Amino acid sequence: MNEFIYGFAGILLGLLIGLLLKKFGASSKIKEAEEKAQRIVRDALKEAETKKKEAVLESKDVLYQAKADFERETKERKAELANLEKRFLQREENLERKIDLLDKKEAELSRREREFVSKEKTLDDKIELYNKGLIELREMLERAAGMTSEEAKKQLMKDMEDEARLEAAKSLKRIEDETRESADRKSREIMALAVQRYSSDFVAEATVSAVNLPNDEMKGRIIGREGRNIRALESATGIDLIIDDTPEAVILSCFDPIRREIARISIERLIADGRIHPARIEEVVDKVKKEVENTIREEGEKAIIDLGLHGVHPEIVRMLGRLRYRTSYGQNVLMHSREVAYFSSIMAGELGLDQKLAKRAGLLHDIGKSVDHEIEGAHAQIGADLAKKYGENYKVVNAILTHHGESDPICIESVLVSAADALSASRPGVRKESYETYVKRLEKLEDVAKSFKGVDKCYAIQAGREIRIIVKPEDVSDILSSQISRDIAKKIEEELAYPGQIKVTVIRESRFVEYAK
Repeated sequence: MNEFIYGFAGILLGLLIGLLLKKFGASSKIKEAEEKAQRIVRDALKEAETKKKEAVLESKDVLYQAKADFERETKERKAELANLEKRFLQREENLERKIDLLDKKEAELSRREREFVSKEKTLDDKIELYNKGLIELREMLERAAGMTSEEAKKQLMKDMEDEARLEAAKSLKRIEDETRESADRKSREIMALAVQRYSSDFVAEATVSAVNLPNDEMKGRIIGREGRNIRALESATGIDLIIDDTPEAVILSCFDPIRREIARISIERLIADGRIHPARIEEVVDKVKKEVENTIREEGEKAIIDLGLHGVHPEIVRMLGRLRYRTSYGQNVLMHSREVAYFSSIMAGELGLDQKLAKRAGLLHDIGKSVDHEIEGAHAQIGADLAKKYGENYKVVNAILTHHGESDPICIESVLVSAADALSASRPGVRKESYETYVKRLEKLEDVAKSFKGVDKCYAIQAGREIRIIVKPEDVSDILSSQISRDIAKKIEEELAYPGQIKVTVIRESRFVEYAK
C-alpha cells in the first residue's frame, strides 16, 4: 500500500514541476522535467510493483508458516487426546475391577456380619447363664463365709494393705540396716572426735537473779522514804525489785537479762557506796549501763577473735555479746554458741568442708535469742532474718533457720550446725530444769509411747534422753516394731519440746519353748 502512495506522490510531484516550468516559459527544462518526471513515475511504479510482489510473497510465507504450525499443533493435540483416551480407558477398566472386588468384599462382610450376629446372640445367652451362675455362686459364698461381698472386699483390701505395709516395713528395715552399718560408724567417729577435741566445763554459768545484802536493814534503805528509792531503781533499770521475807537478799525480776544485769551491778555498787538516794541511783545506773554496753561489745569481739572470724557486722558482734547474759535451761547461750561453732568446725574439717563457714554458722545459730524478748517469733526465724539483713552468707542464713528443723537444709553445713547444736545441748550437766518440769516431761514422753497400739510397757530413762518401749509380741512383729519406733519418734518431735535428742528403743520379746519327753 505504501508503494502506491509513493508512486502517486511522485506523479503529483512531476506534474507540479511541469506546470511550474511551463509557467515560467522554460520549455526545454519542462521537457527535461517531464522526462524526469516520467522516469520517476516509471521507477516508482516499477518499485511499487516490486514491493507488491515482495509483500505477496511474504504474506504467502507467513500463511504457509501459520498453516504448518496449525497442522503441527493439531497433530500434537490429537496425540494428547489419544493418550488421554487410552488412560481413561485404563482407569475405567481398573475402576470396574475395583467395583467387582468391592462387591465381593461386601458380600463377604455381609456373610461375616450374619455370623457375628449369630455368635453374639449365642454369647449373650452364655453371659446371661454365667451371670446367673455367678450370682448363685456369690450367694453360696456369702452364706458360707457369713459376710457380704462388700464386707469381703473391705477385708481383702485390709489384708492387702497390711501385706503392703509389712513389705514396705521390710524394705525400709533392710535399707536402714544397710546404710546404718556405714553411716552410724562414721558419724559416731566424727562426733566423738569433735567432743574429744573440745574441752569445757560441764556446768555453764547461769544468770544471777538475786542480790545478797549485808543485813536486813539494807532492805529499808533500798526501799527509801515512802518507797522513793525502790521506785527510782525500777524506773531507771526497767526491772521489778521484789523485797520479801527472804533473809539478806532481794529478787530482781525482768524478762530482759541485760536490764537484770544492770540492776544487779547497780544495787551492789550502791550498797558498797552506802549513798542510796534517787539522784545517786540515776548516776550509778547510767554509769553501769555504759560499762555493760562496753562489756557486751568486748564479749562479742572476744568471741569473734577467739574463733578466728572476720568481716562480721558490728551489730551482729553486739548481739553476740548480749548472749553473754542469756541462758537456756541454765546453759549460757554465748558459751553454747561457741561450743556449737567448735563442733561444727571440727566435723566440717573431717568431712573436707569449709571450716570457717561452718564455724561462723555455728556461732551465729542462736543470734535470734539476743532479741527474742523484743521481736515476736521463733528465735531461729528472727536470727535468720537478722543474718540476712546484715549481709551474711546464704548458707549461714539457712543454717540458722534450720537448726531446729523449722525448715529444710540446703547445704551440709546446715546439717552439721543442727547436729552440733544437739551435741552441745545434750552433753551431761550442761543444762538444768526444775524438778516439776522434768517430771512432767518424762510423763508426757511415756504417755506418747503408750498411745500406740501394741505397746505393753514403756520407761523413760537417762534423764529423758531415751525411752524404751516393750511391745506385745503377739500383736507386733519384728518388722512392725521398726515401724512403731519411727512413728513414736515422729510423734515426739511433733508434740514435745525438749533439749537435745531422744532415743526411741522398741523391744519385742521372742520366746522359743520345747518340752523334753
